[in-house]
Amino acid sequence: MTAPVTDAATGRAVRPGKQDTRRAGPAGLTITLVVLAVLLVVSATAGLAIGSVQVPPGQVWGIVTHALGADWAEPDWSRARETIVLDVRAPRVLLGAVAGAGLAVVGTALQALIRNPLAEPYLLGVSSGASLGAVVVIVFGVTLFGPASLSAAAFAGALGALLLVYATARTGGRITSARLVLSGVAIAAVLTAVLDLLLLTTDRGNEARAVLAWTLGGLGGVNWGTLWLPSAALLLGTAVLMVQARNLNLLLAGEEAATTMGLDVARFRARMFVLLSLVTGILVAACGPIGFVGLMLPHTVRLAVGGDHRRVLPTAALGGAVFLIWADIAARVVAAPMEIPVGVLTALCGGPFFLWLMRRDARRSTDRGGS
Repeated sequence: MTAPVTDAATGRAVRPGKQDTRRAGPAGLTITLVVLAVLLVVSATAGLAIGSVQVPPGQVWGIVTHALGADWAEPDWSRARETIVLDVRAPRVLLGAVAGAGLAVVGTALQALIRNPLAEPYLLGVSSGASLGAVVVIVFGVTLFGPASLSAAAFAGALGALLLVYATARTGGRITSARLVLSGVAIAAVLTAVLDLLLLTTDRGNEARAVLAWTLGGLGGVNWGTLWLPSAALLLGTAVLMVQARNLNLLLAGEEAATTMGLDVARFRARMFVLLSLVTGILVAACGPIGFVGLMLPHTVRLAVGGDHRRVLPTAALGGAVFLIWADIAARVVAAPMEIPVGVLTALCGGPFFLWLMRRDARRSTDRGGS
């Protein structure tokens, strides 16, 4: 007899292929999405307004609508403020929203894909590959693609790590969740060792500092010309995952139950692994490895809307966007005029959350064993 399956968010027993959706009905989900959308607009306004030069929110909206061709107010701002809002802060805020949404969506799908509540986008070694590619460019001064050399090398490193993990995990024509995780951890350890070796053998301090800044993650240095690729990856990846939401729900019930319901688990897992790794690689190439967003947001969202991925995915995207925008605002103002890498702040939030999550799962296992 098949062991009972528990919902990822609530711990309640559910039937195979079903998730606990009682936490938010259609009206509750709509309200949640509307609230998060409003929070996103407020967060974006704050991101454009707050900084070394404070811009009133009214002027922020005036500058933005003026740039879009809707002159609803008489321009009363300086050219310098317009440049700060449109050319410096706007691309940064949009990248924060895109990266936060993308990491949250990838983390949500990955936790279902390998049925591990502690899974997050960087578990599969893609981040280590991207970091190694970026380090090679910084240390050796490679400028083959001009200003885009760093992002191109980071994506190439992520793609290389993806191929290594895929080849290692695919045995006998199948990819199991255990082999996927173990392969990702092993490849990440090797790539990190090579990265450390490069840092130790370089005798130039400026390169070492640049590498440290990049590996901690950040949203600075982005411009309008580099935003299209992560934005496209987010939209395409989220659309595909929404189409596959039912299959992700089936996987949470276990491989045997999913197969019984008609899902080719091995093929589905392989396709999703490639998709999630590519999206992660593009996001890491754009902003560096920003950790814990893809771990925290899926669990937080499931507490509000239940475990059905048709609800979790759009909610996680909005929540991740709001979270990372505010993390970047804090990174800019906490130690002003010095800027803290945003990855440091997400780790300070994510570390305690990770420990709480492990303790919660340990308590649930003990309670189920005792009952």
